This record gives sequence, structure tokens and C-alpha cells, in this order.
Amino acid sequence: MPQRLMLLDTASLYFRAYYGLPDTIRRADGTAVNAVRGLLDMIARLATDYEATHLVACWDDDWRPQWRVDLIPSYKSHRVADAVAGAPDVEVVPDALEAQIPLIREVLGLAGIAVVGAAGHEADDVAGTYASHAGLPVDVVTGDRDLFQLVDDARQVRVIYTARGMRNLEVLTDASVVGKYRVLPAQYADYATLRGDASDGLPGVAGVGEKTAASLLGEYGTLDGLLAAAADAGSGLSASVRSKLAAAAEYLAVAPAVVNLVRDLDLPTLEEAGAQLRPVTGGARAELERLAADWNLGSSVRRLLEALDRRQ
Repeated sequence: MPQRLMLLDTASLYFRAYYGLPDTIRRADGTAVNAVRGLLDMIARLATDYEATHLVACWDDDWRPQWRVDLIPSYKSHRVADAVAGAPDVEVVPDALEAQIPLIREVLGLAGIAVVGAAGHEADDVAGTYASHAGLPVDVVTGDRDLFQLVDDARQVRVIYTARGMRNLEVLTDASVVGKYRVLPAQYADYATLRGDASDGLPGVAGVGEKTAASLLGEYGTLDGLLAAAADAGSGLSASVRSKLAAAAEYLAVAPAVVNLVRDLDLPTLEEAGAQLRPVTGGARAELERLAADWNLGSSVRRLLEALDRRQ
């Protein structure tokens, strides 16, 4: 089987699993396990359908890094449950989901699935680093449009987009990103900077929507090119757009550092992380099967084990 790396935006997937499956899926003691079961089913299906040989569950060691907040205070502010001085803010997570996250980590560990995070960074940055340096074809699985900036046909990097559900997955390539937004994937971060993104608390440039952002990037190529045109009295940029860019100058000076994914984190290699998928054997398999019985994860664990057994 040709080698192919799959990178999971793990939180995106377990949130989707939690809200997509009824919380009546429970352990005998009443503890909900819908997110765990849903995530395992997703991994089994994705790894099988897209023939992954390596897989990394990218983890949010810091879902709202302070360095991003320092640049744009509104960054993800609508998702903060509690602000904690000197420590990462607490994200709004339903209690029934929060209780399942340690079990998710335990099950992934027993299944031999690599879980990788980086201090002070989001899972997106972990995915950005691996996708940029993997040296093999990559599928990035997410419901987050920020990761569209990683799509790159030349380097065989695709995004498997989950926003419409697991039955309606979209495989995004250069052409499909252009078809959706009229910008190249390499322009997507600049596009998001200009038009803003309410889901991340990015204000954007007032008066510049999707069509205008795409049109400006189509003409000037990059945000830097656009700002250079705005500073050039002889360019053909309209007075209206110049005025809007000028009004947003402070935001535009810092937004690219927030929106662009970090691609140079010091992460373990795929080999060091244990990213290659293998059958689960011995004591780990016995413990995983015991855990599955104890936590009512039976059919989901079985499907995951079957998917991994194919990686002989």
C-alpha cells in the first residue's frame, strides 16, 4: 500500500461526534460515551476509505494561545468559559463531553494512535507543521476552514472537510478551494484576514466581504501586494478600498501572524511519534477490549481494531 499520512483535527472531530450522536449512548453507570464512540467510528472509516498508512491525532495543547490573543484580543473570545490569569483560558465544553476527553486519550493510546500537541500552540499548527514537512501524501481531516490554507496539489496535500457530516465529506484540492472561494489555497489565509471570520473572532476589514476580498487578491496576489498598492498613489486601487484598508491598518499589521498556521514547530518525527498504523496486539489489545466492554464501546472499538488489522 502506498504511504499516506492522515492528520486529524481531533477536537473538531470529537465535538462533531458529541453533537452528532445522542448522549443516550452511555456506560452502565450513566456516563455518556457518544463522543468516544463517534470519534473511533470516524477514525476507522477515514483510515480505511482514504487508505492511511500513518495517522496523527493533532491535539490542542493550547486551544487559544496567549500570543495570538495578545495580537488580536477578540480571537476566540466568544468561546471562553473562564479567563484564567497566567494559564490557558477554559474553553466552553459541555460537561458530558469534557468527561469523555481523558477516555479518548486512553483509548487512542491503547490503539497505538499517535497523539501529538505542542505547548503554546493549537492542533492546527501541529497539522500545519506535519503537512508541510511530511514528505508523503497528506489528508488533513477537519471541520475548520483555517486549514484550507494547507491544500497543495503539487505536494499532494488535501483537506477532507467534515462540515456537512461524515456522509457528505468533501475532499478539497486546489481546484475545489478556487471553486468555493475564488482564491488559491495559498491565498486563503489572506482572504480570511480580509473578510474576517466570526467563528474565530476575527473582525476582518470593515466593508470588505468575500467577493471583494477574492477580487482584490485576484488582482494583487497577496495581502502584502494589496497593501503595497494602497501605499502607491499611482496604483489603480480605488479610494474606497484605500480608506477601508487604512482604517484597519492596526488589525492588518498583526492578523497574518494569527491567521497563518505555524509550520515550523519542533515536533517528533512520524517515526518517533509512532504514527504508522499497525494491528493492536498482545496486552494492549486485551486491555482495549476490556475497556470496550467496561465502557460500552464494543462495536466502535471492534471497527477500529478491524481497520488497524488491515495494516498488516
